Amino acid sequence: MTGDTAEAEDLTQEAFLQLFRKISTFRGESAFSTWLHRLVVNVVLMHLRKKDIPRVSLDEMDNSQEEPVKREYGDDDRRLLGSVDRISLHNAIEELPPGYRAIFVLHDVEGYEHNEIAQIMNCSVGNSKSQLHKARVKLREVLRRDENKLARQATPARRKAQ
Repeated sequence: MTGDTAEAEDLTQEAFLQLFRKISTFRGESAFSTWLHRLVVNVVLMHLRKKDIPRVSLDEMDNSQEEPVKREYGDDDRRLLGSVDRISLHNAIEELPPGYRAIFVLHDVEGYEHNEIAQIMNCSVGNSKSQLHKARVKLREVLRRDENKLARQATPARRKAQ
């Protein structure tokens, strides 16, 4: 029914799991083999009804982007770099001292003005501006440190791969 041995093996395993879960629903009104056959057919049919996930070979060109991306082992995936940058930024923000972090998040993430932040944090507008400046400086330091650390770690691995 599937035309793929590996897929058939996976579905066989799924059918046995279903058998284990649903054995208590067998009422004995028909032969056990008939009930099992129906269970297996239902597992396969449900699988075939699901939207098939597209499979992409690592050797093929990806034409879904405006600019084709050749998939080569060891290369950075440009589509993931934005996600990696967001994770790095999130981790760097978490490293900020609590006062810097609060001001930075309120101003640069949430979009509050300094006078609003001063009211929320019960501080002066000047203090808000000063804390934001210090938070940005500290954030740059943390991001550069992490970037340099990653570059040092990646270099020996790339040399081995080449």
